[in-house]
Amino acid sequence: MSFDQSLLVELHEALAQAGLEVILIGNAAAIIHGAPLMTRDIDFMVRDHPRLSQKLRNFAKIYGVTLTRPYEPTSKMIRAVGRSVEVDFLIVLGSGKSFESIRSRAMEFSIGQHTLLVASMEDIIEAKKAAGRPKDKAALPILRASLRVKSDYEQHKKNESRTKKTKKK
Repeated sequence: MSFDQSLLVELHEALAQAGLEVILIGNAAAIIHGAPLMTRDIDFMVRDHPRLSQKLRNFAKIYGVTLTRPYEPTSKMIRAVGRSVEVDFLIVLGSGKSFESIRSRAMEFSIGQHTLLVASMEDIIEAKKAAGRPKDKAALPILRASLRVKSDYEQHKKNESRTKKTKKK
């Protein structure tokens, strides 16, 4: 297991212990999809509900971090600081898509004995486009190209599979 995966396992265990429902988004999610990007933090969309604040405080205690709101009062982002990698929790994405909507298109990613929900590349692209920050705009061509390559590869595999079935007949 790589360093990145062991970090995700540790993070996932703390999230699960705290009872948080999350979907990995942002560059970390794009990297899992195969995009050649780097990131300095891990972003999660978190399900909003009445006990969210308590669950986030429980996560902070379990994971040994401090929670901040770096862009108050306008942001609905909560940042966990105090470890080697910052963790951002977003309640709302710039694209306006709901947690349920993002989850309906998310893929399951296995890390060790755990499964992490990862936003679809299409949802990552849409959120980056809506955010409109310079760093998000810079990532968009790479994300779009990665999505095209992945789609082309999947289409190639389908065609190959059809060809093999036809030859067997």
